[in-house]
Amino acid sequence: MSFKITSNIIKHLNDIFSQQQILLEPADCWPYGYDNSKQHHPPDAVVLPDSHEQVAECIKLCNQYKIPLTTRGRGTGTTGASVPIMGGIVLSMERMDKIISFNAGNRSVRVETGITNLALQNFLQEKEFFWPPDPSSAEFCTIGGNLACNAAGPRAVKYGTTRDNTLQLKAVTGAGKSISTGTKTTKGVVGLDLTRLLIGSEGTLAIITEAELKILPLAPVTHTIRALFHNHQSACSAIQNINAQLHTPCAIEFIDHHALNLIRQHSDVSLPANANAMLMIEIDGDEESLAISSQHIQRALRPLDCVEIKVAESNTERKTLWQARKALSPILRNLAPNKINEDIVVPVPNLSKLIDELDRLSQTYKLPIVNFGHAGNGNIHVNIMYDASDTTQNNNALSCLEKIFEITLQLEGTISGEHGIGLSKRDFVAKEIGSDELALMHSIKYQFDPNNILNPNKSLPIP
Repeated sequence: MSFKITSNIIKHLNDIFSQQQILLEPADCWPYGYDNSKQHHPPDAVVLPDSHEQVAECIKLCNQYKIPLTTRGRGTGTTGASVPIMGGIVLSMERMDKIISFNAGNRSVRVETGITNLALQNFLQEKEFFWPPDPSSAEFCTIGGNLACNAAGPRAVKYGTTRDNTLQLKAVTGAGKSISTGTKTTKGVVGLDLTRLLIGSEGTLAIITEAELKILPLAPVTHTIRALFHNHQSACSAIQNINAQLHTPCAIEFIDHHALNLIRQHSDVSLPANANAMLMIEIDGDEESLAISSQHIQRALRPLDCVEIKVAESNTERKTLWQARKALSPILRNLAPNKINEDIVVPVPNLSKLIDELDRLSQTYKLPIVNFGHAGNGNIHVNIMYDASDTTQNNNALSCLEKIFEITLQLEGTISGEHGIGLSKRDFVAKEIGSDELALMHSIKYQFDPNNILNPNKSLPIP
């Protein structure tokens, strides 16, 4: 299904945007139909606003003609959330990339949401600050994209997700109303929390144009601990031991035995043959506090079945220890023609059971399932490797995915920690959320977007 852009609509677009801000040729619009899910549907037009006012006027126009409107950052999402499946207009935020203000005393920075995570981090680093969310796509993804799916990354175990690090938002609802949410203060309880509601809504309620973000001073020193274990049960127990003591790492990354075997087979990284699970643990602070934190974390590891514990205190040593983890992504890209990459989360005490179940499913469906992720939060990236051109493998992969979601929910978890829902997980949402709760969510969608023009048929099951 595609919406027809008429000459009258083009005339109205020209009243709002300059010619350089409108793309109408199919070849120019084509790239804006993709995201990193590899799904594609070309939009009928693309607009590139450079102000909040242009965004508001565009939404009003789309309401007038009932035009589907899909907001886009840099297309790094993996769920199809920015794919314009109904055609219509894609509103790309790439030109709204300014840093509006920086306030060290308030520990905050205000930005337009088209700025990339990396550009913001580079600016803040010069001021000796940082914004905590650090998704793996940070070099390319936008702050707007981070807000859309409540992005996190390894640092979330200590510093929280995007929701925990956002103070205020400026946005335009699907009804075309400009709103400001939140406060510049870290405390505030006046009214309902619309800020946290908009974060994670994947552009279905409003288009966020500005954000006041909570920032923190950069820690001067980071140390890395690499712990290898005989089995994943010991590694998962280690995570619980670490979480139960006072000194919180800024990252706890888990790698399972399937991933370690791939690293041994396809890279030059040397790992002990009897290591079947790995934790990469990072701690940050000053030299004095790090020495104490490192001692406490190593003490939490020692009662367990460790093959090896190594501590890196210099950047060179850190890079050496991280080689195993960094070698994994390119290996996975070459392992199978297709990959389903999910970001399920379970409570940390249920993590070992989850890995057991994933191993069982790998054997049942005769497909490699490689697991790693931000285990300090119980967030595991599950990679089902398969060949979509093989009918049996393709059907097995889809059946396996459904079982993974069922097991995740049985273990009191959630089917998405940070990638969002978009298209790829939309039809599984009702397995996690009850009918009464979904009805409320559809009502909220209607209040924000009565004509259902914003990113239609995404995130929530179609009623």
